[in-house]
Amino acid sequence: MALQQIDAKMLSKMFLAGAKNLENKKEWINELNVFPVPDGDTGTNMTMTIMSAAREVSALGDDADMAALCKAISSGSLRGARGNSGVILSQLFRGFTKSIKEEQVLDIPVLTHAFEKAVETAYKAVMKPKEGTILTVAKGASDKAKELCEDGADDLEQFLGTVIEHARYVLSQTPEMLPVLKQAGVVDSGGQGLVEVLSGAYDAFLGKEIDLTVAPAAAKAEDTKSSLEVQAEAEIKFGYCTEFIILLNKPFNVKAEMDFKAFLESIGDSIVCVADEDVVKVHVHTNDPGLAIQKALKYGALSNMKIDNMRLEHQEKLFKLSEKEAAQKKAEEEKAAQPAKEVGFLAVSVGDGLSELFKSLGVDYIIEGGQTMNPSTADILDAVDKVNAKTIFVLPNNKNIILAANQAAELMTDKELLVIPTKTIPQGITAVINFVPELSVEENEETMLREIKNVKTGQVTYAVRDTVIDDKEIKKDDFMGIGDQGIVAVGTDMVKVTRDMIAELVDEDSELISIYYGCDVAEDAAEALRTDLEEAYPACDIELQYGGQPIYYYTVSVE
Repeated sequence: MALQQIDAKMLSKMFLAGAKNLENKKEWINELNVFPVPDGDTGTNMTMTIMSAAREVSALGDDADMAALCKAISSGSLRGARGNSGVILSQLFRGFTKSIKEEQVLDIPVLTHAFEKAVETAYKAVMKPKEGTILTVAKGASDKAKELCEDGADDLEQFLGTVIEHARYVLSQTPEMLPVLKQAGVVDSGGQGLVEVLSGAYDAFLGKEIDLTVAPAAAKAEDTKSSLEVQAEAEIKFGYCTEFIILLNKPFNVKAEMDFKAFLESIGDSIVCVADEDVVKVHVHTNDPGLAIQKALKYGALSNMKIDNMRLEHQEKLFKLSEKEAAQKKAEEEKAAQPAKEVGFLAVSVGDGLSELFKSLGVDYIIEGGQTMNPSTADILDAVDKVNAKTIFVLPNNKNIILAANQAAELMTDKELLVIPTKTIPQGITAVINFVPELSVEENEETMLREIKNVKTGQVTYAVRDTVIDDKEIKKDDFMGIGDQGIVAVGTDMVKVTRDMIAELVDEDSELISIYYGCDVAEDAAEALRTDLEEAYPACDIELQYGGQPIYYYTVSVE
């Protein structure tokens, strides 16, 4: 007989199965991203969100009660939430688990109420909910559950199957709700992710064999061994780095070369032996350089001889590392001992140039991330601990990080986090520049919120697939200029696309054009672009800086 109730043990299996199914489909979901950019990451964000909770659920074992299970799902997903889709997924879990945490078993009425609470909680988390997204799919499933419950449904297997089938139908209709989806020929990626979670959970309910093993989280940089520890544990098997050139006075044919290499391999490693007409370049790590030299002398005279004691260098390196780590520890202790300042700044940034710029403007801590990797709510909370201030302004600098930052602000208890909803790096830079220490926190917040609205941003990247967006036909590997409202320029010439994009951003009131070039752009190419722009826009000041950002060749702001 089919199950008519779900206990904590079954719910745990269903949750883990849903997480695993999403993980298996994440790359496919990434490819559903409307914009054909190389950093479409909905699948990755949702997977990392749910796997954060899955690890906590997995650690509970099979004997956990409903309350403990709900706490693991809710807290794990909230702290692990990344990107807008991940945050919304975590809010769905938050509402669902809050509704059922005091239940012993779940039946159709209890599940129906939990679905409603999940949708209600998720909609409240989004300032301007948009239909045709994961929210719509969740609401469609909840509405179908309510309809079936009111009609007296009493078969749980059929109930769940019908709800999920309707979720798939709603997902198929998302292109009719969002024209951009229809034009791109895709359904909503977040909605697809939710359907995969529900489908995996249903498979577990039906008793299908599923591998529920959850891999441990990758170690964070601060959790891994220090470079000093790694160096100390490294074993130097061969102590002398030996290099020389043989000036040949006898034939050094293929057989002689093979014999010589074989001899070097018998006494050491890291071997390089390159023959070129009348000379042979040799490099070997060995414990007896004399043997290598003796053998080489049979083929000719030696020159450019160089022997380094790597063990001695190793010890010197360890000493320098220990001094450096001691100095860093002392600096951290001194900083922690200082009284908390009134206001601090935390910014999300990617690219060494951009990160250094934020630091030079007074930002206390940089979270590495952005387009290619959205930091989680937990990442933001961990970073907050490193800022010794009573009030901390958080600059997400990406529209897909704002919800996670807001969630961190809600969870923070001992400091005040104020999220300035900066959607781009240039907006973040503008916010910091407009901070005035003499003004109150409230006055500074008001000023920053006002000034970031005056910044227009454009970014140049490349397309990863063929598509049509906003009536623009885009081919794989085309360059795209993306403005605040969408794609404004497309073509095969990066410089032309960049100039066309900037032309769309500049108007008669524009005074300043700031260009940040990425790690894949040569400095002279960036300088040439600045020269072109100075001629094209003589009324504007043109600023050029190295940003070092990946994937986006140029990030441009116009004010």
